[in-house]
This record gives sequence, C-alpha cells and structure tokens, in this order.
Amino acid sequence: MAQLKAKEKCPEFYVDVLNGTVNGMKPNDGLNELKAKFFCFSGSEPEDGSTKCGGGVFFKDRDLYWYTKRDYIVIGPKFQGKMSINLFTAKRNSLFSTLGNPKVKDELWDAYETQYGCLVLYYDKAGAAGKTVKVIISNIGTESIQICE
Repeated sequence: MAQLKAKEKCPEFYVDVLNGTVNGMKPNDGLNELKAKFFCFSGSEPEDGSTKCGGGVFFKDRDLYWYTKRDYIVIGPKFQGKMSINLFTAKRNSLFSTLGNPKVKDELWDAYETQYGCLVLYYDKAGAAGKTVKVIISNIGTESIQICE
C-alpha cells in the first residue's frame, strides 16, 4: 500500500508494415481495446456518429492516429517509434522491391494492395524523388477505404 507509485511508461510503438499492425494491434481493433492497451493516448473520440471521422484513439505527441470506426491508422512524419520498413526515409521509386507496384497511383500518393488490406503512402512532391510524409495502414482494400480529410 505504498503512496508513491511510478507512472507506467507507455510502450514504444512498433509498426509492422508488411503485417499491418502496431504493437500487434490491427487497424480494425476496437476503441476500448486500444485505450486499455495504450493508456498513454492524448485524445479519443467516440464512434457514435457525433464526430467527423467516426471516432478513434490518438497519440498526437507520437504522430499516430487510430481511426477505429473507419479501420485505419495514420502515421505522420514525426512518428515516435520504429517501423519494420522505414517508409519516411525511402524515396518513392525505391519501394518496388519491397511493396511491388501500387494498385492505385496519383500525383502525390500511391496505394498498395496488401495481404491485410491496403497501405497508402503520401509524398511531399510528385515524381520519383518524392519523400513519404504520411502513411495509412488499413484492413480495408483500396476500393472501399474511406479516408477522412
């Protein structure tokens, strides 16, 4: 019954790009499940339709945003954690050997079909020299994903 207890440290985030998970959790895992596992979230929104993007759990200080209603995770360039493939240091034209050809391609983003759904990479500029500025991992395929803008 000690009065002084150290606050638990939030685990370091590890993104497994090829399996579509963060610390083993998938984009379609539930709001309460995520809040219980990652107690260090900076904010959350309910999935009750009162929010613009349908609810989620957010880690603003780590640049990671989990949209639970839409089943996708957004990872920003200031992400605090590790990735199995560091997509933020790779140039756009260097990803073919790892990810293959994108299923859908636009001037500033590529969407790859994956075994778990899709991986969307946004770039800072058009062309092969573009660097990744945002990563989206989803359990939903490229035909059905609804990204909140």
